[in-house]
Amino acid sequence: MTADQSHVTKSLAQFVAGSQWDAISPEVRCEGVRGLLNFVGCALGGARDEAMDIAVTVLTPFFGPPQAIVIGRGERPDALNAAFLNAVSGNVLEYDDTHLGTVMHPAAPVASGLFALEELRPVSGRELLHAFIVGVETSCRVGLAVMPTHYRRGWHITATCGIFGAAAACARLIGLDVRRTAWALGHAATQSASLVESLGSMSKSLGVGNAAKNGLAAALLAEGGFSGPDKPIEGRYGFAAVTSDSADLAHITDGIGERWEVLNNAYKPYPCGVVLFPVIDACLELRARHAPGPEAIDRVVVRGHPLMRERTDRPNVENARGAKVSLQHSVAAAFLFGAAGLAQYEDDCIADAAVRALRARVVFEEDPSAPVESATVTVHLADGTKHSEHIRHGRGTPGRPMSDAELDTKVRELAAYGAPFVDAAGLIAAMRGIQDEADPTRLMRLTVPT
Repeated sequence: MTADQSHVTKSLAQFVAGSQWDAISPEVRCEGVRGLLNFVGCALGGARDEAMDIAVTVLTPFFGPPQAIVIGRGERPDALNAAFLNAVSGNVLEYDDTHLGTVMHPAAPVASGLFALEELRPVSGRELLHAFIVGVETSCRVGLAVMPTHYRRGWHITATCGIFGAAAACARLIGLDVRRTAWALGHAATQSASLVESLGSMSKSLGVGNAAKNGLAAALLAEGGFSGPDKPIEGRYGFAAVTSDSADLAHITDGIGERWEVLNNAYKPYPCGVVLFPVIDACLELRARHAPGPEAIDRVVVRGHPLMRERTDRPNVENARGAKVSLQHSVAAAFLFGAAGLAQYEDDCIADAAVRALRARVVFEEDPSAPVESATVTVHLADGTKHSEHIRHGRGTPGRPMSDAELDTKVRELAAYGAPFVDAAGLIAAMRGIQDEADPTRLMRLTVPT
């Protein structure tokens, strides 16, 4: 461990507490706005999901004083429960942003904590956006430091590293000094939890919700003087050593404040795992070009990064949550319906006999040299012919980014899906103008019935 790496928590806390708005480039600010907008759209789309209905029903008897809005619904629980529920809602459809270097979804834990906190403390839109950018940076850098073995050990990185971003963002918005920011990071480290085994179940979003809720609590406890360990990340029994066999803490501090990870964020064009984007793109291209009927397809071979198998080799899914992380289902739906939208991950499509039959003919081949955002799909026809399509950059990734117009369309579709009463155009315009918003709580009020 180098001298710098022996004080990683303090260095990270100095970055969070000392970050200056004027030092953040317009490009980074713009991507921060896009990340917040995408999150709000995802939360609107997930607002009436079954998991959300259950969570609200179970938690309502335990709500504290009304403090913060649940996006797309109208309940107004205490801030901690609001942070939890909004993070669940923003993550539950598998439509949230994805940082390619870690394959985490950074916005849901960070934004949910901030939107709850801003209803307790008067802040400007610019201050909220600044805190969001700093929080996303914290999550991603901690994630980069512990990958790839963090995920291989079975830790669900969106939650386990997302809590650091939530704590950092809330500490920044509160205005904690370096010492108390370090305490907040320590409280995040000791509460970090969630398992890859939960993917495909409602429990996956439970970890994300807790990351937001507990990250906010971490900052509030630190503000109140609740102290933390000196080296919660880099210590002998700290977060990095306990959760990774390949920790490289230089990823946390090198170039911090100069090189921004939010610029490596992807926005999903499909409501499924990010490693499936190039696969779906390739299937849609092959279908459009060759129009193979399902009876003509002998098998479909997908070649890609080993992470694709780790996350999505699920041929026998029975519900929407499993289908969203299923390579076989995504391939079958794309070929049969020429789409991979919300409808293709609902129960009717999952139970479709033709979809089930084609899923059984999808084969995966690992290519360790393939970038995680790429894939090659080859369709083998019954007459012996075959057609291949290689996608280097999946739609929505930084190599093939989603335009502002495409992102706005996505948000409108999500609002129509989960919260049709929302004036989507007005909300989008307000979110895009958040830097000049004097009272960002107004934006939250635009997400609920009047």
